[in-house]
Amino acid sequence: MILSREEMEQQEIERLAPYAMKSRHTRGREYPEEEHAYRTVYQRDRDRILHTTAFRRLEYKTQVFITSEGDYYRTRLTHTLEVAQIGRTVARALRANEDLTEAICLAHDLGHGPFGHSGEATLNTLMKNHGGFDHNLQSLRIVEKLEKRFPDFDGLNLSWEVREGIMKHETEYDCPATLADTLCRRGTLECQIVNAADEIAYITSDLDDGLRSGLLLPQQLKEVGLWREITSALNVDATTNLSEMDRHRIIRRMIGCEVTDLVAETDKRLRESHVGSPDDIRALPENVVAHTPAMQRYNREMKDFLYHNLYRHWRVMRMANKAQRLLSRLFRLYLAEPWLLPWQVQERLMRARSSDDIQESPERVVCDYLAGMTDRFAQQEYQKLFDPLERV
Repeated sequence: MILSREEMEQQEIERLAPYAMKSRHTRGREYPEEEHAYRTVYQRDRDRILHTTAFRRLEYKTQVFITSEGDYYRTRLTHTLEVAQIGRTVARALRANEDLTEAICLAHDLGHGPFGHSGEATLNTLMKNHGGFDHNLQSLRIVEKLEKRFPDFDGLNLSWEVREGIMKHETEYDCPATLADTLCRRGTLECQIVNAADEIAYITSDLDDGLRSGLLLPQQLKEVGLWREITSALNVDATTNLSEMDRHRIIRRMIGCEVTDLVAETDKRLRESHVGSPDDIRALPENVVAHTPAMQRYNREMKDFLYHNLYRHWRVMRMANKAQRLLSRLFRLYLAEPWLLPWQVQERLMRARSSDDIQESPERVVCDYLAGMTDRFAQQEYQKLFDPLERV
């Protein structure tokens, strides 16, 4: 017997916590559509995101290491899948809406350009007089305008709650975009879960990749509290070379500790705040999804360690410098000689030159094109345009 959408919605109401966002209570889509027979609104959103060009391109967009450095480091795609896995686990434990959480997880990094955060910083500098560049806003731009999947409207026509989750994505390195609805000061519980899952995923994966690459050595971590506690609990001698198996054990235990701490502390805060609806969550003076103070201190220490020893490592800085020069030269060349662009982009550029809309300026069109590139495509394009011996 087929489980209908209406039955799924009723199951959500019966099973999920009162403060969870229910599919039946969505604010809907910008363009009205007929509901699906056996998928809820957030399940459809999740599936639409999975089929986008932007999602597929995440496979060749990097986190810290450029793809030419090796094919075994995390990419934006593997990071996104790890965030979704953590987000679903936390949402299920807290009786939040797992489908909504997963949809936001899968969309949260769609707007990232090539070459990680250094690529985003470069695009923001290039666009400083033209509205800037922020990957949260770019993710929203992708799902609302740039993806062409339907004949009657641009974008994916996602639900209000998923778009809210994209706009309000917030970590130490990501600032939430401003939402027109001033009554919603904070994101839903599901949105906040995604933010926390993202931080857990990048802290643990960047540490893992740093150790695997040899840019970080186990001995450097001996004064880092969380590392010291976990290696002691596992009885791992981290003062010498670390085996691959021990590294896996440490990272796995670290993720487990982070998630368990997050679920327990969030549950405690939910009980103390006496929230009874998603709007109650939004109205709280601070995020309800959080780690304990002890884990927050551990994470602060680990983030500082990664910043000084991995993100500022001379090899990573060299990669970032190359990425900055590459994107800057491509940006200026495309604006000066637009006939080098694909014809579809040229058409947008021609329309933009006659428009007063800052979101459709020639610079924005070129920025959209660059932001959509993978690391590999950007490197190939650079070689074709600047290396006289490279075939075009």
